[in-house]
Amino acid sequence: MPAVSPRTRVTFAASALLLTAIVAAQELFGWWRGEPILQNTPPPTEFIAARWHFSTNGAIGNMGWAHNYPYSDQNLNRFLTRTTGLDVELMSYRIVELSSDEVFDYPFAYVSEPGEMELSEKEVEHLREYLSRGGFVLVDDFDGPWQLDQFRSQVKRAFPDRDFVQLPIEHPVFQMIFNLDDLQGMADFISGGHIAYYALLDDHGNVMMLAGWNNDLANFWEWYDQPSMPLKPAADAFRLGTNAVLYALTH
Repeated sequence: MPAVSPRTRVTFAASALLLTAIVAAQELFGWWRGEPILQNTPPPTEFIAARWHFSTNGAIGNMGWAHNYPYSDQNLNRFLTRTTGLDVELMSYRIVELSSDEVFDYPFAYVSEPGEMELSEKEVEHLREYLSRGGFVLVDDFDGPWQLDQFRSQVKRAFPDRDFVQLPIEHPVFQMIFNLDDLQGMADFISGGHIAYYALLDDHGNVMMLAGWNNDLANFWEWYDQPSMPLKPAADAFRLGTNAVLYALTH
């Protein structure tokens, strides 16, 4: 094995110190794909997406909530900037603890891998209050019966008298400014198979929570420029996300 030069050792040491300083200067939420999950301080824009950090059962390594962060969050904001009149910037997103009162500061929330949800009593209380106050949650990145059952069991703790209903493609949440014609166009590029969207409705029939089972919008949002993500399904993922944001802000 060749010897490591002093200059190389110094470079490695400097890089390690720099990373340590970056992590120390910001709130660290763990590591994913070898990168630190760091809190973001968003600009004071009209729209800021809250990515919820919640208690987990560890079924996906306790980090399912952070999948595709922060690149998917940034790319969706970039699409919103270009296609809507919203006051939103690339960095208009924030990690928010579901157990914190900060959840009520953001009317739109994104949840990743809800099959890993194992909510505390405080988180159940906040979920119920958040949705009852008019908040909207887009739930993404889960597939298979066990993940759907686990997710439903947690929401049932907050709303024992309500259940999810499957939405047809004609529902207004899919037709806000982009008219989606086929949710299955994304199915060949995710692992779950047939895509279904389920909604938890309020007393007026409006969607409070939209859950995409057997879909992974954030994969498309993060990797839309890769050959593995063809243009039409990737574009539909951005359109669906944009429709959900505008529905959340108008209903």
